[in-house]
Amino acid sequence: MVAPAPFSSPLAVALAEDVVARLVRYARVHTTSDPDAPADRCPSTPVQLDLSRLLVEELRGIGLQDAELDAQGYVYATLEPAVEGPVPTIGLIAHVDTSPDAPGEGVEPLVHRGYDGGVLELPRGGTVLDPARMPELARRVGHDLVTSSGDTLLGADDKAGVAEILAAVAHLAAHPELPRPRLRIGFTPDEEIGRGAHRFDLGRFGAICAYTIDGSEPGELQDETFTAAEARIVIEGHDVHPGFATGKLVNATRLAAEVVAALPRDLTPEATSGRDGFVHVHDVRASAARAEIRAIVRDFDDALLARHGELVRRVVEEVVGREPRARAEVTITPQYPNMRTFVEAFPQVTAAAEAAIRAEGLEPLRTAIRGGTDGSQLSAMGLPTPNLFTGGHEYHSVREWASVQEMAAAAATIVRLAGVWAGEGFRDADR
Repeated sequence: MVAPAPFSSPLAVALAEDVVARLVRYARVHTTSDPDAPADRCPSTPVQLDLSRLLVEELRGIGLQDAELDAQGYVYATLEPAVEGPVPTIGLIAHVDTSPDAPGEGVEPLVHRGYDGGVLELPRGGTVLDPARMPELARRVGHDLVTSSGDTLLGADDKAGVAEILAAVAHLAAHPELPRPRLRIGFTPDEEIGRGAHRFDLGRFGAICAYTIDGSEPGELQDETFTAAEARIVIEGHDVHPGFATGKLVNATRLAAEVVAALPRDLTPEATSGRDGFVHVHDVRASAARAEIRAIVRDFDDALLARHGELVRRVVEEVVGREPRARAEVTITPQYPNMRTFVEAFPQVTAAAEAAIRAEGLEPLRTAIRGGTDGSQLSAMGLPTPNLFTGGHEYHSVREWASVQEMAAAAATIVRLAGVWAGEGFRDADR
C-alpha cells in the first residue's frame, strides 16, 4: 500500500471533495474553442455557453444572486465583502474553453486514488501515463489523480481553475466569519485561441486587480508571459494536370514544405527552454495550387519577437522568390503582450499572492509563462492580472492529469488570498 500524500492544510482537506466533484462535472461539458471561427463570433463555439450557463446557476445557488451571462459569453458575479469598512474589489478569473489541440467532446474523467507510482494505462485510445517519461507524475506518488479516459483531453486547463474558484467562493459564502474583500468572479470564453480578454468588460468588472487561476505547479505565481504573434503564410502556386505538368506546374505544397524545412531547427519549441523564444509551425493545409502555413511566434523580448517575424518573412521570400511564377503573402498579427510591465506597476497584487501562498504552507514559485493567459491582455488593458497555479499537468493532450491534493491547495490559496486582501496593509489598496 502507498501512503496517501498529505494535503497542504486542513482547509485544503475540507475543500478537496468539492473541487474534484466540480472538475469531474465541468470536464464532461464539451467546450472546445475554434481558432477558425470568424473574429466577430464570440464565443467561437456555442457549446461553451453550456458550461457558462451551468456556472451561472451554481453561482446563484451559493448566494451570488447577481451572477449573469452576457451576450458575448462572459460570466460575471459578485461575492460581497465580509468585513466592516472600505475594502478593495479583487477579481478571480478562469476560462471555460478547452484547447482544440486534442479532442474535447465526450470527456469521461477518471479519479485514481492513491497513485502508486507505476504506469497508468487509460482504458481508451491506448494512452499511457508513464512516470519514466513524465517527471511531474513521478513526483506525485500517493496523490489522488484525475485523468480522462484516454481518447480526449481532461480539460483541467482551465476547468480545474473554474472548479477551484467555485469551491473557494462557495466556502467563503458559507463562512461569513472569514474575512474577505469584495470579490468579482469572471469566466471567459476563447482563451485558448487568444481571444479570451478581447470583449471582457473592465468597467462592469470593477476590480483594481485580478488573478487568473490557470497555472500548473503548486505555489506558482506568474507575472510574466511571452509576447505573442501569429504568422500566416499563403503560397499561390500554378496548378496543372500532372500528365501535362512538365515545365508548367508550380506545386504550392512543395514550396510550403521547403519553407517549413528552411526555418531554423534550433528556433522551435522542442529545441528551446527558459527564456528562449520560438517559431512554432502548427498547421499546414496545402494543395498543388495553394498552401497555407500557420505558425505562432513567441518571445519575452519584444525586439527578439520582431526579429523572429522578420526571419519568417525572409525565409518565405527566399524560398518562394526562386520560383517567379509563385506568389506568397505573410501576415503577422499581434496576439498578446508580456504582462510584466503592467503588473510591476502595482506590486501589491503579487505581494498579496505571495502572502496567500505562504499562508497555505507553500513556497511561492515565481516563474515566467512560456505561453500566455487572459491576464496578458487584461493587464495591458489596465487590470493587473498575474496567474496562480491549479495543479493540472500535461495540458492540451490526452495525457492531461490533475492532482486532487494540489487542486485543493489552489482552492485553499484563493480563500487565503481573500483574507490577505481584507487584512491590514491591503484593504486600503487603490489604484
